[in-house]
Amino acid sequence: MAILILGLLLFLGIHLVPTLTGLRTRLYGALGEKRYKGLFSLASALGLVLIVIGYARAPAEPRLFAPFIGAIHAAPLAVAVSFVLLASANMRTHIRRKLRHPMLIGVLIWSLVHLLANGELRATVLFGAFLAWAAIDLASATARGAVKSFQPSVGQDIGAVVGGIGLAALVMTYHRQLFGVVAVPWGG
Repeated sequence: MAILILGLLLFLGIHLVPTLTGLRTRLYGALGEKRYKGLFSLASALGLVLIVIGYARAPAEPRLFAPFIGAIHAAPLAVAVSFVLLASANMRTHIRRKLRHPMLIGVLIWSLVHLLANGELRATVLFGAFLAWAAIDLASATARGAVKSFQPSVGQDIGAVVGGIGLAALVMTYHRQLFGVVAVPWGG
């Protein structure tokens, strides 16, 4: 469990730096753009590796609560919506223009449905941490007015929807092989 927690602290901690605008500005100024982005990427990658290893090694027990049946049934749709939102976050979509922070909203949906659909300690730590991070970052981004101006394109929306749903279907199909849990009836 310690490796999982260390990975979450590193990955989500580095992703909280932009919410601390003074710290981010000082680091950016001291390191320069390339080194700041390089260290950010390196810390993110290391944190992600530690999360994957830590989750795999953490014991499934104890179970903290019974999974919510409604969350289990809603998960495929919620994950598909989340993936569409994640895809639209880096594209010039009407979705992004309307929601302003679709990536954070997507992570909120993804983490909440996974948190409620599980119940074991390691899943609660993992998905609870992502849920907390997304909520904090969304509140901070909204308060800072962190929105870039762009001209949306219907083609970009179509790409985000098709790509997001396609990737979600692929992940759900191979969810058991990737994460040890069957997510959809056709997944094996």
